Amino acid sequence: MQSPVIHVLLDDVTATTTGTAINIENIKKVTVVFTRSNHSSGSSAFSLLGSLDGVNFVTLAFARNLAATNSETLQRDTSVTLSSDTSVMVFLDDFVLPLKAIRCDVTETTDGTHRAVLLGQ
Repeated sequence: MQSPVIHVLLDDVTATTTGTAINIENIKKVTVVFTRSNHSSGSSAFSLLGSLDGVNFVTLAFARNLAATNSETLQRDTSVTLSSDTSVMVFLDDFVLPLKAIRCDVTETTDGTHRAVLLGQ
């Protein structure tokens, strides 16, 4: 069994940020945790972007568990907006396309600290 891989995609940024791309060529299962902290108002909109060549990026759809709304289903999203001090875990399916790189972008409205951590295998 391969050891888990952890990458910090966004490291406690406090403004709208285009994340730095990381290589994920050897990672098959991807989970990302988005976190918003130091909230007084506004929101943080997180998105994941993938690349086949490490240069050109497109927005990825990911699955999000709706357990917070008492649902056992997964919902497909292209972004997650957090409006309080909270975290959300999202999942990329086993890749159909061989992605070379991934990055996380965040759009801030008003305030907050934004973090994204990738857990992979």
